[in-house]
Amino acid sequence: MEQFATYIEYLTLEKNYSKHTVLAYQKDLEAFAVFCKKENDILYIKECNYAAIRNWIVYLLDLGVANKTINRKIASLKSYYKFLLKTEQIKVSPLLKHKALKTAKKIQVPFSEKEMSEVLKGFNFENTFQGKRDQLIIELFYATGIRKAELINLKISDVAVDQKTIKVLGKRNKERIIPVSSKLLKTIKEYLSYRREVSVKKETEELFITQKGVKIYNSFVYRIINSYFSRASSKVKKSPHVLRHTFATHLLNEGADLNAVKELLGHTSLAATQVYTHNSIAKLKKAHQNAHPRNK
Repeated sequence: MEQFATYIEYLTLEKNYSKHTVLAYQKDLEAFAVFCKKENDILYIKECNYAAIRNWIVYLLDLGVANKTINRKIASLKSYYKFLLKTEQIKVSPLLKHKALKTAKKIQVPFSEKEMSEVLKGFNFENTFQGKRDQLIIELFYATGIRKAELINLKISDVAVDQKTIKVLGKRNKERIIPVSSKLLKTIKEYLSYRREVSVKKETEELFITQKGVKIYNSFVYRIINSYFSRASSKVKKSPHVLRHTFATHLLNEGADLNAVKELLGHTSLAATQVYTHNSIAKLKKAHQNAHPRNK
C-alpha cells in the first residue's frame, strides 16, 4: 500500500533488512490496514488508537492465531509507529504501554553427538555430485553453525583455502569470518571437483547448486537435512536450524567461551546466544547430581 512506501524504503535502504524480513513487515501492516478500514473505516493506520489494535488482537485470537505470531505482528506495528515518531508524523505511539502476550518457551532439542556421528560417519555418502554436495551441506552446518540463508548464498570465492576460513554474509549484510578444519576443506575440494562437471545453465558463483545447475533454495536444503536425519534421529524437528543449535550446544558442552560462540553464530547480543546454554546447564546439573557426595 502507498502509505507504507517510505517506511519500506527506510527498512530496505537504511536498516538493511533482508527482502524476507521487509516482506513480512509489509504483510503485517497491510493486514492491519485492511482490518482498520473494514472495522473502523480508518484508511491510515497512523490514525488508529490502541483500542483498534486491541480489537485486531482479539480478532486474531478468535481465528486461532498463536500468541507468538500475534506478538510478531504487533512488533511490526510497533516498528512502524516508531518510524512515524522519528519522522514526526505522530506525537505518541498507540503501543507505548502495550505488553506482549505470554508465550510458552519451547526448548530446541539439538542432535546428540551419537546422532551426528551416525549421519556423518555411519552413512556412506556416494562419490557423486549429489552425494558430496549433501555431505558438505551437513558438515558445513555442523562445523560452522551458519544459518540456512547464509549457506544458500555462499559463493565459491567465500572459501579461503589457504587461510582455512569461509566468509559469511549474515543478517543486515554483516560479514564474519569463520575458521574451518582441514577435514571440512577436504570435503569442499571433493565437492568442487564434482561441481565442475555439472552443466550450469548460467554462470553462477554460488557454492551450492542443484543437479540442474541452478542455485539451491530453502525447501531444497530442508529436504536434504530432513532426509538424512530421519534415518538417524527420532526427534520431531529435523531442520537446518536444529543443526545450528547443535553446533552451539556441542561447543558449549566442551567448554567453549560464550562470547566466542556468539561471534561464530553472528549474534549481535549475548542474550541471543544464551538460549543455547540450556542444554549445557542441564548437563552440568546431571554431572553434579551423579558426582556430588551429598547426592549419594
